[in-house]
Amino acid sequence: MSGDPDCKAETTQFSDRKMSLQEKGSRIARHPTIETKRVSITDADDCVQLNQYKLKNEIGKGSYGVVKLAYNEDSEQYYAMKVVSKKRLMRLCGFFRRMPPQGSNPVFPLEKVYKEIAILKKLDHHNVVKLVEVSQKIQSSPALHICCLFGIPVMEVPTDNPFTEEQARFYFRDIVLGIEYLHYHKIIHRDIKPSNLLLGDDGHVKIADFGVSNEFEGTDAMLSSTAGTPAFMAPEMMTEYEQSFSGKALDVWAMGVTLYCFVFGKCPFYDEYIVSLHSKIKNKPVEYPEIPLISSELKELIKRMLDKNPVTRITIPEIKLHVWVTENGSDPLPLEEEHCTAMEVTEEEVQNSVKLIPSLSTVILVKSMLRKRSFSNPFDCLRRRAERSMSAPGGLLT
Repeated sequence: MSGDPDCKAETTQFSDRKMSLQEKGSRIARHPTIETKRVSITDADDCVQLNQYKLKNEIGKGSYGVVKLAYNEDSEQYYAMKVVSKKRLMRLCGFFRRMPPQGSNPVFPLEKVYKEIAILKKLDHHNVVKLVEVSQKIQSSPALHICCLFGIPVMEVPTDNPFTEEQARFYFRDIVLGIEYLHYHKIIHRDIKPSNLLLGDDGHVKIADFGVSNEFEGTDAMLSSTAGTPAFMAPEMMTEYEQSFSGKALDVWAMGVTLYCFVFGKCPFYDEYIVSLHSKIKNKPVEYPEIPLISSELKELIKRMLDKNPVTRITIPEIKLHVWVTENGSDPLPLEEEHCTAMEVTEEEVQNSVKLIPSLSTVILVKSMLRKRSFSNPFDCLRRRAERSMSAPGGLLT
């Protein structure tokens, strides 16, 4: 089982051999998304079986449902299946509330779900989770069924066992390439953190959980809504008045917090109370513990990523050239054109993804790894409100 905890020690013992530029830029052949219109649910001897998946014990809970361990006898692989209530999903999106103002253009809650499915079908990168299968059944169904290959996150925070600089660099380079790919395809992740970075069987990081992601047009996303995990949010999101801010800069800040977690095992800013946490993020300078001792190059990179001014904050292209990331230029990352390929989603593909929304029972297979203890819907259709909330939903770190 790929999600066996014993595998974690193996995956962190990556090879010391330097990958060549050609190897880094190489890609695994893309397998087309499998699409079927069959969803069969039967009672097995000791469990419920959904198509080829045997649903075992509950292994977690998310915002919209429970997570079950699922086993595919055909492939001999374990998956995590989250059962999401459609009714709850629509209620949380405000679908059952009062009618929208006249002249507005309300969006059916599941439309965004299937639009994102159409987009995720085209995402194909070594460091980003990939949609593998979508099964649909044309009948009334109260739930969505979402499956991911069972596995573990790269790190749990807080931890007393942070990474060495070498380990942190290995995983951080994966994150940089994955985020560059998403930005290339005009997607802002908005929730980068260790628990959303999942280890593949190859030992490399796969960016997961696109629940609060934003698409954009032009060169950057100018956002105004609050989204993400409080301890990983950028200071420009916490103003008392509404303003727009760079989406790319938000991802860079969260990457900086994540890198800090990698080497120190904790977040640079933390407080049990959300208002105090916001104040620390906005006003408190970054402090570096004496132990473990980190290099001046790494300290300088973290400082530039956690620049409280998004205008002067370091960018992804600059991070790729940083001396700590490239080991003084001896180990450069591939150029954007070497690992990012064009992606187009046709109107027909979007229409095919959403036209059966009112009556679908859906099984979605994502070739990824399940983060431990919680599993957020990767196609979260919540429309985030612009107002700032003074109470954090859920934990401040997860």
